[in-house]
Amino acid sequence: MKTRTRYVCNQCGAASHRWLGRCHECEAWNSYEEELVPPKGSRGATPDVAMVGDSKPMALRDISADPVRRSSTGIGEFDRVLGGGMVPGSVVLIGGEPGIGKSTLLLQVMARLASDGQKALYVSGEESMQQMRLRASRLGIDAEGLYLLAETRVEVILRHAEEMNPCALVVDSIQTATVEALESAPGNVTQIRESAAALIRYAKSTGVPVFIVGHVTKEGAIAGPKMLEHMVDTVAYFEGDQHHSYRIVRAAKNRFGSTNELGVFEMSDQGLTPVENPSELFLSERHAGASGSVVVCTMEGSRPLLLELQALVAPTRFGTPMRVTTGLDRNRVSLLIAVLEKRGGMSAQNADVFVNVTGGVQIDEPAADLGAVVAMASNLRDAPVDGQTVFIGEVGLAGEVRGVSRLTQRLAEAEKLGFTRALVSKRQTEAVVGSGGLSLVGVGTVQEALYAAF
Repeated sequence: MKTRTRYVCNQCGAASHRWLGRCHECEAWNSYEEELVPPKGSRGATPDVAMVGDSKPMALRDISADPVRRSSTGIGEFDRVLGGGMVPGSVVLIGGEPGIGKSTLLLQVMARLASDGQKALYVSGEESMQQMRLRASRLGIDAEGLYLLAETRVEVILRHAEEMNPCALVVDSIQTATVEALESAPGNVTQIRESAAALIRYAKSTGVPVFIVGHVTKEGAIAGPKMLEHMVDTVAYFEGDQHHSYRIVRAAKNRFGSTNELGVFEMSDQGLTPVENPSELFLSERHAGASGSVVVCTMEGSRPLLLELQALVAPTRFGTPMRVTTGLDRNRVSLLIAVLEKRGGMSAQNADVFVNVTGGVQIDEPAADLGAVVAMASNLRDAPVDGQTVFIGEVGLAGEVRGVSRLTQRLAEAEKLGFTRALVSKRQTEAVVGSGGLSLVGVGTVQEALYAAF
């Protein structure tokens, strides 16, 4: 039989009979990869895993509405990211840079589960059993119910999993997994898609949670077809710098919980240690008395985080001033610079502006607007602000300071860390009840905020 090939986009899965430089569906460049076409009449290459339960339609009222029963991973910060714990039959995809801590975290999770008298299966296609054993010894892991397997063939992995019936399964990584019926190389679009589909069917049919490790591209996205993220239930990303000890796990997709939650860990010789109070950690190295440094409060899901926001305003050496931001949206900062000039009476049109949020956290809400404006004005004047003041508020184009949601929780976190004053919207000062020893200063405009800050 003549072998037929086709080209498939590794971003969206669109197929073509010839190679194209640009995908006609998602318009991605150089994304087509060659793959073999299965013979006509074949049932597909994915290992056959039967789904449990009836496949007939059911009336909405006949389906149980009981809340989802979750089980803890033994690590509170990871449970927070998952939405409160593991859901039976869920499939979690975890991506991140090489060496960031993906395998370490999942090995620790499997050890916690196995220490409760259950069986946990960790499958690695990148390390031998001896290498995994050495890593477990370095982390101080010696759980009796933790089983290791060095295997890449999905059929073999599922056969061992069905015989063992573990409480959770880890596959590290999906780029090394292969389906024997396919002749394409590991990491190919078809191999990743078919391997993931087999693991998902196994999870849904048995109720065993499955964790899949995914490599990332140089752009930071998970390698392989984009449909992989659509197939799984939860997508979590590891963020952080390998040269620093802090790691942040954030959910980009979660069918069973919020995508705004994040977990903070610290990398040590004993593995990843959960950080119970991230605000204190992020502010621990703050330099008091420096101009351009303020403290803002942002909400990450249900958790308030206090972060240091730094601004540096320096005379430009070129015709076009630079606008560089880390942790804040660049367009939002440009908008705030315009408001500061028009409504605050301060000129930065001939200056380079650099804004940074320490700790590697990305702020996506406008509650940090007031802090960013004050930080830029502070460095422009070379006048530091009070180190015991936290800034919470949104800034509009008219220069007005607007209120934010969950102000009471933000103020409680600030008071817990020893802050004595908070600049908030004037319209919210009367609505806040029980601010304790925290002094609230209500401001209505940017000019009032600058006057109160200095």
